[in-house]
Amino acid sequence: MNPTKAYAAHSATTPLEPWTLERRNPKPHDVALEILFCGVCHSDLHFARNDWGMSIYPVVPGHEIVGRVTAVGAHVKKFKVGDLAGIGCLVDSCRECDNCKDGLEQYCAEGAVFSYNGMERDGSGVTYGGYSKSIVCHEDFVLKISDKLPLDAVAPLLCAGITTYSPLRHWKVGKGMKVGILGLGGLGHMGVKFAVSMGAEVTMLSHSPSKQADAQRLGAHKFVLTSDEAQAKSVMGYFDFILDTVSAEHDYNFYLGMLRTNGKMVCVGVPPNPVPLHSMSLIFGRKSLGGSLIGGLPETQEMLDYCAEHNIVSDIELIRMDQINEAYERMLKGDVRYRFVIDMSTL
Repeated sequence: MNPTKAYAAHSATTPLEPWTLERRNPKPHDVALEILFCGVCHSDLHFARNDWGMSIYPVVPGHEIVGRVTAVGAHVKKFKVGDLAGIGCLVDSCRECDNCKDGLEQYCAEGAVFSYNGMERDGSGVTYGGYSKSIVCHEDFVLKISDKLPLDAVAPLLCAGITTYSPLRHWKVGKGMKVGILGLGGLGHMGVKFAVSMGAEVTMLSHSPSKQADAQRLGAHKFVLTSDEAQAKSVMGYFDFILDTVSAEHDYNFYLGMLRTNGKMVCVGVPPNPVPLHSMSLIFGRKSLGGSLIGGLPETQEMLDYCAEHNIVSDIELIRMDQINEAYERMLKGDVRYRFVIDMSTL
């Protein structure tokens, strides 16, 4: 075992603080990474504060991890020491169910193992994430990272990137389609970039007029202030596809009304409470409401390669490790454009 510096939450009510965890020695198929940068996802905050009632303390968050390979097991074929590599939300799955065989490890029938706050399949304990100096993972769950893009801005692609790329790809968003991106945050800003790059006409849907300039800078062709009745009415029955990235409570029925016949709205945000849905919102127009969870390993690698080809990265604010608690408070206020990333050399 290898002692590793980290930052951990030890309860729902205490700040994250320095802690030392034990990383396993690499097994024959393992890859060890020195973590260079780790993105900060809103789910990190939820787990640190036990907002979902499932936290296993101590919690070491972080699932947007990029780094450099420092060691490989004897049977590793995909990586060598010195390679750039990344680890996202998943570090293991059963590998045997239909979903895993189809490259949909995030929907593993036996339960995927997440990068932190998960239980190792071999019973060896709890997983700890990227707010640490190093990590060890089976090579099947390690991703190749291009050196063409800035590594700090690549880190959020491992969650915010794949979470928005996957539904756009699955529902075949492309040229000639009218796409609405609901919410301009860590997810929404990536949704805009991807949908524009895929050739769609992209409209940012936001209740905040202050988001208009950023939406246009990111490439959105139109901006609709949803709190303005006239603007909202102008896009009723307009969109082929809406990507809903909002995690606050909002009215699904209102936005389903913006879909044209056969339109689809896909949720990647998770509101805190169940959302009322009227069946008439779907029946009139043969509309569909769906959801999507990150992506499997093949699709995540596809996304990273796509980003390298199209020069797509996240808009970030780089912080020191000891600024994480302040960053959490700013996240709660929406004071980030659009993803915090930790420089792990500061740990």
